[in-house]
Amino acid sequence: MIQQAFRGKRCLITGGLGFIGSNLAFRLVDLGADVVIVDSLVPEYGGNMANVHGLADHVRINIADVRDQHSLQYLVQGQDYLFNLAGQVSHIDSMENPFNDLDINCRAQLSILEACRHNNPAIKIVFASTRQIYGRPDYVPVDEQHLLHPTDVNGINKMAGEWYHILYNNVYGIRACALRMTNTYGPRMLVRHARQTALGWFVRQALDDEVISIYGDGEQQRDYTYVDDAVEAFLLAAINPAADGQVFNLGGPEPISHLQLISTLTEVAGTGSYRLVPFPPEKARIDIGSVYSDYRRIQAVLGWQPTTSLRQGLEHTVSFYRDFREAYW
Repeated sequence: MIQQAFRGKRCLITGGLGFIGSNLAFRLVDLGADVVIVDSLVPEYGGNMANVHGLADHVRINIADVRDQHSLQYLVQGQDYLFNLAGQVSHIDSMENPFNDLDINCRAQLSILEACRHNNPAIKIVFASTRQIYGRPDYVPVDEQHLLHPTDVNGINKMAGEWYHILYNNVYGIRACALRMTNTYGPRMLVRHARQTALGWFVRQALDDEVISIYGDGEQQRDYTYVDDAVEAFLLAAINPAADGQVFNLGGPEPISHLQLISTLTEVAGTGSYRLVPFPPEKARIDIGSVYSDYRRIQAVLGWQPTTSLRQGLEHTVSFYRDFREAYW
């Protein structure tokens, strides 16, 4: 179904020079789509021209900020699909600079939807939401019926951004859905600092043969989605009308403890080690304990499930950064 669905279709990716957006762009070009990438190229948020190395001649790249309403009104015109991945994802940064997070994850999302409502109401939007909006779980695995009680500013704003999309689907007929992502990893993720993804930083530390600090007792469990599996979910959600107005959890093959994760990573890399350390106060305040997702709903409705094991995903990831280290360190 996916193989023919995007041929000749016009696809706009906000945050397209970032981790997931760039991997999605590669896949869409392979499928014959006409791809436009929009990104502000703010280094701290993961935008990196190296992410589209070998692809730049096959896509159009527009350096613009999703907070710029005038640019958005032009860019959404004529597009068949909008993959909305633009956002500020650092939980620590959201607590230190909450108004910036509000602008990007809340107000800008409303601007995107208004641009579509007035300039291209026929577009289909897939929004990158996050499992973080559930907060500290009342039960695991977390399903879509779980109460939303985020533990940080980022989670609150992402929750609002998600529901703006669902509201515009329900009230204005702007076809939109949201994918609640969980610990996505793989090639092209930001590894320059630890403020965006813990696993990306762990990969860097392992390849630098450093000691990785694991907070607490290391028994906290998470699930991890390899980026190719996440991309598949975006494509399926875009082309399937059954996704309209819906929210779906993504997830990984199985939950795994932090200790198991780091042990597998250092084994795959052949370098690095780890130690247990107490939680820093700023992280302890927003820690959510063990949490992993129930993805049975998207499996039933769209036929999606993760297919890449953690070990396979880490092998691909480690190999990528060994080959392209200079562009990411």
